[in-house]
Amino acid sequence: MAIAIISGSSGLIGSESAEFFHDKGFEVIGIDNDLRSYFFGKDSSTAWNNARLTKKLKNFSSFSIDIRNQDEIFKLFKKHASDIKIVIHTAAQPSHDWAAKEPFTDFTVNAHGTLVLLEATRQFCPEATFIFTSTNKVYGDKPNSLPLIETKNRWEVDPKHPYSEFGIDEEMSIDQSKHSLFGASKVAADVLVQEYGRYFGLKTGVFRGGCLTGPMHSGAELHGFLAYLVHCGVSGKPYNIYGYKGKQVRDNIHSHDLVNAFWHFSRNPKSAAVYNIGGSRHSNCSVLEAIEKIDKLTCRNLKYQVVDQNRSGDHIWWISDVRKFQRDYPEWNYRYDIDAILEEMVAISSDSLKRKSA
Repeated sequence: MAIAIISGSSGLIGSESAEFFHDKGFEVIGIDNDLRSYFFGKDSSTAWNNARLTKKLKNFSSFSIDIRNQDEIFKLFKKHASDIKIVIHTAAQPSHDWAAKEPFTDFTVNAHGTLVLLEATRQFCPEATFIFTSTNKVYGDKPNSLPLIETKNRWEVDPKHPYSEFGIDEEMSIDQSKHSLFGASKVAADVLVQEYGRYFGLKTGVFRGGCLTGPMHSGAELHGFLAYLVHCGVSGKPYNIYGYKGKQVRDNIHSHDLVNAFWHFSRNPKSAAVYNIGGSRHSNCSVLEAIEKIDKLTCRNLKYQVVDQNRSGDHIWWISDVRKFQRDYPEWNYRYDIDAILEEMVAISSDSLKRKSA
């Protein structure tokens, strides 16, 4: 049986990948040591998701291995070798603010951990497809130099600008911008994945995501904007908006739509491919617009305050231009838009809260 190895398998994209590729007939081997609980506290632990996958999926096994542990990772890859057909790397330290607190942890997880997985792939299963969940933060705050116009509830790009209609494409420079330490560590990993494609000829795909979201997200204040916002809306917990008057815009892509893109790529992989991937003009909102939508779904008013200081290196406006991926893989399309995403997340979050209080 063909094997899919998935790092961060208990997280949002990792668990979606595990279920998706299991349904496609793969044996799935998950790697996840629940570092998310170390980053963001026990309430953000993904252990529950690992237990759910173990119970639900017949051909799923998980290993609590730190991706920086070269000996253990190499042992796992060597054991399965050429049976490994795809490696989906979703494990990461994902927060701007947390990275500044522990720079060495952030960089070693994001950059060195990626290098370990790439080298394991090259040595033991060089024909496998390697997919990396990168981030739009590799562009730093360069998007903030765009000609932005403030409207009632959001920032928008000047309609005369080329990015106005479809969003930001892969030609935007990653240089001369402020990345945050998290952004810098993801740049290092992003370039490594490209280089293993160009230099060694591995089949590698870099997916620079906007906001990745879905009901399996263990959202926290420092990471998982939409999931944490929904949690606050359902539970009544107050929410802090950091900067930009709450009008900052994010495109949001459902985990299913992203993993479906991975599937299409895996069927006809390329070397050193780079794609901006997100909700695009199809699925996006400002923070204020998201709050308004959540209020309508919950029939209550979410309590929030706007903190003047924005997060370092954060974007005012981000919408992904996904046309490059769509040109290469024209059969891929969205299942979810922002309204469908929020409706599903509010329903599941409400059910979860009811069960906990019962």
